[in-house]
Amino acid sequence: MNPLRCLVVDDEPLAVKLISGYVERTPFLVLEASARSAVDALSLLGERRFDLVFLDIQMPGLTGVEFAEMLPESTRVVFITAYTDFALDGFRVNALDYLLKPVSYDDFRRAASRALNFYSERQARTSDIDFITVKSEYRLRRIPVSSIRYVEGLKDYVKIYVEGEVNPVLTLMSMKTLEQTLPSDSFMRVHRSFIINMDYVRTVERNRILFGQESVPVSDSYKREFFRRIGAGSECPEADTAEKE
Repeated sequence: MNPLRCLVVDDEPLAVKLISGYVERTPFLVLEASARSAVDALSLLGERRFDLVFLDIQMPGLTGVEFAEMLPESTRVVFITAYTDFALDGFRVNALDYLLKPVSYDDFRRAASRALNFYSERQARTSDIDFITVKSEYRLRRIPVSSIRYVEGLKDYVKIYVEGEVNPVLTLMSMKTLEQTLPSDSFMRVHRSFIINMDYVRTVERNRILFGQESVPVSDSYKREFFRRIGAGSECPEADTAEKE
């Protein structure tokens, strides 16, 4: 399983430094970013994807609970605060854990391990999916997951490009639903409008993935993770700028 991508948000500089240090010394976590307020962290949500957010609750401008309610469904939270009165608010937004300051590394590690177990179990569930069934042209199509090369989003519809078929399968479905259905160990969202099957990635040229005569753009929001997963570091050596969403 890939390391969990983490965001640390706290209005206390020492707390940000401490928790960021804990993340960096934990092998199954990677520190993607940190922020001194929930307001500042909001801008990061449009640029990067996070699996886990270590989040202070009581912050000026926008509280941690309010910020947590804005996170995508795929992101989980561990609240860190000095106030026990906020525990119920934390679990109301499906927080994985709740840590009281000052946080020891042992307590942090236990919360991080809980997050790892959560994502490992979820990945195991999605990895068991061999087929997806969709409605297309008034018929039900049962598509082997392993044959899906990539998916293109078109507002309320998606086009599913299947290996060996000339025309894509058009079905009424959201990209979010499909992204949550397809196994995350093989599939990755690389653009607001595209999900690709990593098993079919053969050639990448200037932030575009080539599928024969077709190409799929890799946007800024996903570029770093994509090139890390294909073993090319943080970016393509030939790329000057990434495709904008």
